[in-house]
Amino acid sequence: MPQPVLKPGEFRVTDLSSRRPTGFDLQPDADARAVIAQQLGVSSLKKLRFVGEIAPSGARGWTMTAKLGATVVQPCVVTLDPVTTRIDEPVERRYLPAGYLEDGEPGSETEMPEDTSTEPLGSVISAHDAMVESLSLALPQYPRVSDAELGEAVFAEDGVEPLRDEDTKPFAGLSALRDQLDKKS
Repeated sequence: MPQPVLKPGEFRVTDLSSRRPTGFDLQPDADARAVIAQQLGVSSLKKLRFVGEIAPSGARGWTMTAKLGATVVQPCVVTLDPVTTRIDEPVERRYLPAGYLEDGEPGSETEMPEDTSTEPLGSVISAHDAMVESLSLALPQYPRVSDAELGEAVFAEDGVEPLRDEDTKPFAGLSALRDQLDKKS
């Protein structure tokens, strides 16, 4: 039976050297960056590079260490103007056989581990998938241009004083009481 064809950035575990690290340098072209940008819901990816290595770790595990570099354009959450962000992040993933990941008995409840960089080892390690996932996690959630302000929307019926944000603060009532007392004096 023929082996499945690997995509760029994928490594068959059986082909990795157990004695030395296997290096990689992923630099998707413009078309591939456009696909990733659409997948992540960003306007564009001007640059994207993921460089690192996959090294043997312990008896049956593997460790990927890499550096993610990207220039991302997203719409501002206030004005929708384009916001360009530079991302430079170290990335580390550990891949362990399934038996090494499970501590509890089948069906028992387990707590989420503190270490979120450990993944189950399959037949293929995908540097491409690690790149996209790491980029997704590094993206600013609420990108804003430097001079963007939300402002304040105030609504009330005619003849009624509108409730403002500062009125909901814990000591807002005390300041209103102080103002009334000052008026009486």
